[in-house]
Amino acid sequence: MDNPQAVSYLESLLNRTVRLHTSDTRLFVGLFKCTDNDRNIILSNTYEYRFPTPVALNEAIAQQGSENQEVVKANMTSRFIGLVVVPGQHITKIEVDDPSK
Repeated sequence: MDNPQAVSYLESLLNRTVRLHTSDTRLFVGLFKCTDNDRNIILSNTYEYRFPTPVALNEAIAQQGSENQEVVKANMTSRFIGLVVVPGQHITKIEVDDPSK
């Protein structure tokens, strides 16, 4: 890599918790381990989160009753997947946890 600032930034991400959003609406939360020239990212100790299905959303609306219909609370499904490679072409957003919070 020719850009020392980019190298320094990527090194600062090592072993920090990041959240990767993907084009299929999944969310991966894990420790940043490495990346490559194709923007693939490897995370360890990773959890995958999926947004609720339309059926689950309808059930949450039914359980909520006639209360505020503008805000519906429904849980995301999750599973531990450990070490994962997230293809760079599918990453839509990257968030880095702020350890000071």
